[in-house]
Amino acid sequence: MKTTPLTPKSIFQTLRKLAGTRAQETVAEISSEVREFTIDELARTADTTVRNVRAYQDRGLLPPPERRGRSGIYSDVHLARLRIIGQLLKRGYTLANIRDLLTAWEEGRDLNDILGLEVVVTSPWSDEAPSYISYDELLDSFGDHLTQEVLLEAVELGYIIPEGDRIRVPSPRILNAGRELVAAGIPLAELLHQVSRVRTEVKLIANGFVELIEEELLDKKYGDGLPIGKEVNEIADFVQRVRPIADMIVSAELARVLDRSINDILVNRLTNMIDEFDESEHH
Repeated sequence: MKTTPLTPKSIFQTLRKLAGTRAQETVAEISSEVREFTIDELARTADTTVRNVRAYQDRGLLPPPERRGRSGIYSDVHLARLRIIGQLLKRGYTLANIRDLLTAWEEGRDLNDILGLEVVVTSPWSDEAPSYISYDELLDSFGDHLTQEVLLEAVELGYIIPEGDRIRVPSPRILNAGRELVAAGIPLAELLHQVSRVRTEVKLIANGFVELIEEELLDKKYGDGLPIGKEVNEIADFVQRVRPIADMIVSAELARVLDRSINDILVNRLTNMIDEFDESEHH
């Protein structure tokens, strides 16, 4: 595999080339710490335009902002609605389709409940606070392991995000785990390759959980529709409860499999040593 050594300057240049493309998409997907936005900030975070935000408001698709003096302040409620609108547009629905759908759903129901469910469903599952590091700190952490190819893969996976003269780290825990594993002797390129495989497997597990919930709790009760009245709050509460439950199940199963796998490694090596000892004694 080709490797290209980096310096803090070259890291900055490489990451700057990514600004406005995949890196910005990742920021929009992961960012969760800001709960109030100006219209410019809201549009940027939702990966849309100010013109679109105003158009959605005019068409009744987006609730009006809170007025503070002459400024309009938007919240995560607006961000959630924008993300849903964006996803429906990508699936080929028109703004008229979306307006009719939302109007039909909201009719006779508490709008705050509807928006509350949207926030719960579209908000990130992890409450881990992101951190920032400099390009020098990134290089100090991974040294010669950090090549342009590895750097681009880390950005593609969403583990580091360039923001001007610093790097946003959405999950400091993952960064620290990477530091420890690399310090222990695991090549960073191989580690990222393995993480990419893990993400694929985790996606399958998550999809399985979601399909189970959809079939047993939504399809059987609402068919192709959505909850109404107080059931909206019940579904929102359930979605919040299922997050730590899913984490516990996956963590417990991962721990169980790791215990067995690590034990197998030790036993296999001991067995090999015993076999070699017996063979030498026989001779």
